[in-house]
Amino acid sequence: MTTATSLVLIAVGAILAFAVSAQVAGINIQTVGLILIVVGAIGLAIAMATLAGYAPWGASRGGVAHEHGDVPPAIVTPPANPAPPRV
Repeated sequence: MTTATSLVLIAVGAILAFAVSAQVAGINIQTVGLILIVVGAIGLAIAMATLAGYAPWGASRGGVAHEHGDVPPAIVTPPANPAPPRV
């Protein structure tokens, strides 16, 4: 669930819970609105945790998966005074 979906659920739930006064047989519209608010809030918390990197299933901060875990490959630099080529 994305952040936008969560915000839409919260908005629709708030409208149903606080602004709609219609009566429907067998369904309490205010309760449905509160359920949508709670589901949207949980989805928003998960989306924020994923974006912040706190969730174990979120994207890694390095961006590249290495063969040996989180150890980056060694950087090879040429020597400061290379030997002259042999003729």
